[in-house]
Amino acid sequence: MRYIGIDTPETNGPVECYGPEATAANARMVGGRVRLEFDVERRDRYGRLLAYVHADGRMVNAALARGGYAEPLTIEPNVRHERRFRALAREARRAGRGMWRVCRGG
Repeated sequence: MRYIGIDTPETNGPVECYGPEATAANARMVGGRVRLEFDVERRDRYGRLLAYVHADGRMVNAALARGGYAEPLTIEPNVRHERRFRALAREARRAGRGMWRVCRGG
């Protein structure tokens, strides 16, 4: 599955800065039941399911951006929450949260 609207640092192949932390944060948020919200397309060209993931009353995509675990990545036509993700990532960067503190110099 591919989370719509965000991009987290890689942990497959060469591990990118803050990749393990982003993976761990995601695992903490989605340990139980999740609800998937779809946008215009349900699958990408690689056949991966595309979704906004909700767990415990919050959207995980947004929580990852807010915590500095992900940056926005918009791939049209799936743009329903684009502004929200951009604003959350901008706020995380300004506050020096997560990868913005450790990897990108804020």
